[in-house]
Amino acid sequence: MGNDNARDVVPGKDGGWDVVAPGAKRASAHADTQAQAVDRAREIVGNAGGGEVRIHGRDGRIRDSDTVAPGNDPNPPRDKK
Repeated sequence: MGNDNARDVVPGKDGGWDVVAPGAKRASAHADTQAQAVDRAREIVGNAGGGEVRIHGRDGRIRDSDTVAPGNDPNPPRDKK
């Protein structure tokens, strides 16, 4: 894909779920439920040009992943005519 943009949805240290970029020290987002965190991760990755969302279980193991297409660009390139 050429784009290494990714986010992991992992259990939060103090409860809830965190959206974390690989290698990051801080979470990109936090949510009360895993479903809310997955939705936010998809939004972040889509807005950044697409990439992977990896969903971890409470045991820390990856249980699912999703490839996200690029989001809606508010300034898309002009079509050449």
